[in-house]
Amino acid sequence: MGDPRERAASKPLPVIGDGCTRRYDPDALTAEHGTAFADAAALWARLQGERERAGPALSDGTDDTR
Repeated sequence: MGDPRERAASKPLPVIGDGCTRRYDPDALTAEHGTAFADAAALWARLQGERERAGPALSDGTDDTR
């Protein structure tokens, strides 16, 4: 047995990039990390449809939630 303080410690996932482009390394992510989202494409299509129906005021990237 190694260091007794290490047995219950979590370790951060590896990241790639730096600054604004820093993100988790996709090759290191597994289903154990909760990265599987089978309905992501359907959600994205629904959100895009809602945005298109909202009209040109919202489709320019502005935020109206003020």
